[in-house]
Amino acid sequence: MQRCPWGNGDDQYEAYHDSEWGWPVVDDRRLFEKACLEGFQSGLSWLTILRKRENFREAFLGFDFVRLAKFDESDVERLLQDKGIVRHRGKIEATINNAKIALELVDEFGTLAKYFWRFEPKPNERPDELSWEVLKTMAKTENSIELAKDLKKRGWKFFGPTTAYAFMQAMGLVNDHVEGCFCREKIELARAEFVRP
Repeated sequence: MQRCPWGNGDDQYEAYHDSEWGWPVVDDRRLFEKACLEGFQSGLSWLTILRKRENFREAFLGFDFVRLAKFDESDVERLLQDKGIVRHRGKIEATINNAKIALELVDEFGTLAKYFWRFEPKPNERPDELSWEVLKTMAKTENSIELAKDLKKRGWKFFGPTTAYAFMQAMGLVNDHVEGCFCREKIELARAEFVRP
């Protein structure tokens, strides 16, 4: 089975590549979780975060942003002692802050999915052919810059244009499985049938 080059070499990475990355997501908790974990990943490898993902889920109440928005300084101090997650004060505080912003987005748009999917690129804004060489040069796009800028204006933290693009790739707002990857066609079909929020 041919995969995207980044998705080979580790069982957990391969499972993530094959069954999660790029499939369209509308579940608000999954979207919020991924946005937060992408922030935690900043400066680290995604595999590091993936290996700790269950610990993150436990520490952050399954990324239930309604409950997370109520966390306070005592929760920050407790999480800083949790060896199962990335113990970075700024990123922990950002996750709690972002839960509050997520509530505001839901108030305004109805769901996080409705907010995030507004930034899906139009088909003519994507490369005609997506080779590994092309993909390696695409750290950010106009859409990810726009998403990051809008979230920053609203007070969201640890979510720049590169992080925004990684989020868009993972949550299926784009299909960045490269030509020849066995997932590419499956995801194209899933995106064609997908009902946008």
